[in-house]
Amino acid sequence: MADLAEVTRIMAAGGAWLPGKRVKFDFGDTGVILLDGVAEVVSNTDQDADTTIRISFDNFKKLAKGELNATTAFMMGKLKVAGDMGVAMQLQQVTSKLKLA
Repeated sequence: MADLAEVTRIMAAGGAWLPGKRVKFDFGDTGVILLDGVAEVVSNTDQDADTTIRISFDNFKKLAKGELNATTAFMMGKLKVAGDMGVAMQLQQVTSKLKLA
C-alpha cells in the first residue's frame, strides 16, 4: 500500500493540481499533501491554501481508488472541507489522475 511520499510522487508525476489554486489535503498525524496550482508543484509543505480537505489517509486512498465516493464521505463526516467549496467540487479531476494500487 502506498505511503504519503509515494502518493505525493504519483500526484506530482500526474500534474494533479488545479491551475491557479492551492489545495491542501490534511491527513492529521500522517501529514499533508499540498497541490500548488500556482507554482504547479505537489509537496508535503503545510501552508495556507484556498481549500483544505481533512480526511484520514486511509479514506483518501479509498477515494483515489474509487472505493469511496467523495459526496458520501462528505455527508458521513469522513471528509471535511474548509475554504473554497467550489475548488473542492473540482477535486474529482485530481483523484482521477491517481493510480493507486
